[in-house]
Amino acid sequence: VLLVKPKYLQQGHAARRQHAETYETLFRQHGLLEQITLPDAGDGESCIFHQYVIRVPERDPLRAYLAKREIDTQVYYPQPLHLQECYRELGYKVGDFPESERAAQETLALPVYPELRPAQQEYVVETIKACLRS
Repeated sequence: VLLVKPKYLQQGHAARRQHAETYETLFRQHGLLEQITLPDAGDGESCIFHQYVIRVPERDPLRAYLAKREIDTQVYYPQPLHLQECYRELGYKVGDFPESERAAQETLALPVYPELRPAQQEYVVETIKACLRS
């Protein structure tokens, strides 16, 4: 794998960037930008979108709704750093970093693997729309 995969990295990165552009277009077309915060692509060239993480206030109900419709999502950082066990000795408590705490409750990673097809992305966004409008 380590001998073969490097030949395809740039192609995979380009595909992920394209998927990010497609998600942004779809979320915009479906009128969801007031309910969902999209990731910032920066200059569009340096970000490879290893993860495509949105922010949505009602993340957990949305995640459950997507799971029932066979859309895999991930929550990579369910707890902010200052509340993790390894930082307990620093003495931080709930409320010390409210934005970090809010982000930990709102972030949700959507599928963005290189082989993702546009129809699959359309399904993801339409399903999110259906959940948020219900």
